[in-house]
Amino acid sequence: MSTVAEILKNKGTDVWSVSPEQSVYDAIKMMDDKGAGALAVVSQGRLAGIISERDYARKVILKGRSSKETRVKDIMTSHVYHTIPDDDVSSCMLVMGKHHIRHMPVLDGESLVGMISISDVVKVIIQEQEDRIKQLEHTVTWQESY
Repeated sequence: MSTVAEILKNKGTDVWSVSPEQSVYDAIKMMDDKGAGALAVVSQGRLAGIISERDYARKVILKGRSSKETRVKDIMTSHVYHTIPDDDVSSCMLVMGKHHIRHMPVLDGESLVGMISISDVVKVIIQEQEDRIKQLEHTVTWQESY
C-alpha cells in the first residue's frame, strides 16, 4: 500500500502558501500562477488554514465581496484535515471522501512538508489496482500452464 511520502516523492514537496492578512486577490493570483486549486494559509510558520477555489466561489463571488479588499483570513477554512507522510493513501481517500475535500496539507510534526490533492490519491489507487490485476492475471496464466 502506497504512502503519502511516496506521493510527495513523485510530485515534489513544493507548497505554495499565503498569510491570513493577504488579500484574496493575491491568493487567487498565486493559484492561477502555480496552477493550484488551493493554498496553505501560514501564520508565524504554522498552518493556520487553507484557501481553495471553492472558498473563493462561495464566500467572495456569491456574496458580492471584493477580492482585493477581502482578506484570506475572512474566507479561509480554518478547520483543516491534514495527513502525515506515513499515512497510507487509502486512508487519505476515506477522509477526503467523507469530508468532501480536494486538498490535504501534509504535516511532519508542525512543519508543512507538502500538499496532496484528490487527483494525486486517485492516480495512486488506480495504479495499485492495475498492478494487482496484472499480478492476478500472471498468477492465473502461470497456474494454467501447469
